Amino acid sequence: MTVTDLSPRPGPPALVLVAHGSRDPRALSTVRALMDRVRALRPGLPVHLGHIELNEPLLPDTLAALGDTEAVLVPLLLGRGYHVKRDIPETAAAAGARTRVAAPLGPHPLLADTLHARLLEAGWRPRPASAVVLAAAGSRDPDAGVDTTRMAGLLAARLGVPVLPAYASAAAPTVPEAVTALRARGGRHIAVASYFTAPGRFATECAAHAPWIAAAPLGAHDAMAGLVLHRYEQALATPVTAAA
Repeated sequence: MTVTDLSPRPGPPALVLVAHGSRDPRALSTVRALMDRVRALRPGLPVHLGHIELNEPLLPDTLAALGDTEAVLVPLLLGRGYHVKRDIPETAAAAGARTRVAAPLGPHPLLADTLHARLLEAGWRPRPASAVVLAAAGSRDPDAGVDTTRMAGLLAARLGVPVLPAYASAAAPTVPEAVTALRARGGRHIAVASYFTAPGRFATECAAHAPWIAAAPLGAHDAMAGLVLHRYEQALATPVTAAA
């Protein structure tokens, strides 16, 4: 006689989206919409939200509520920098939950797909002497600049036009400086691609400098949800190194 094992099966590790946080209410609504997209793509996967600052729930509170549940933290950040290298890992290490920290979202070809879609929505079409400024937040960490430059290369390959990275703070060039540089190279139809996960002050300020059109931030696009799940699966597939 075969005995059936009726003990409960463990579910998949929880996915915790780690957002920066913003005083702009559109940011929180955008992140929640992205959560809904992720849940729709992976029914049954527990998906939670934690912020680094400015919005609730804060990441330590989200992790405390999970107790000793296994979780993967997926930063809704677009490159390496202080938050990715220090803030998030340190918060995860201090929590009772069993956590892994995934890589930031960028750079990745799926972000190029999303940026292209947002540009098309804004009315972008290839024209003679077209060019794009990839407007990002900026960071003093040189690795963040490397990541944004790589993303500009991916977007340039996707669009077939020159793409120059620019920054809202902490790094150069600024968006107006990048526009000037592209004009000096012969650019006439210069668009601004918003390399931000959600609306906020920096995204708004960068868009205001667009000489032609400015695209919306990445937001709750299907490709963004797919990338979140890709980073989640990558983290699960990466062996955990035991502490010395």
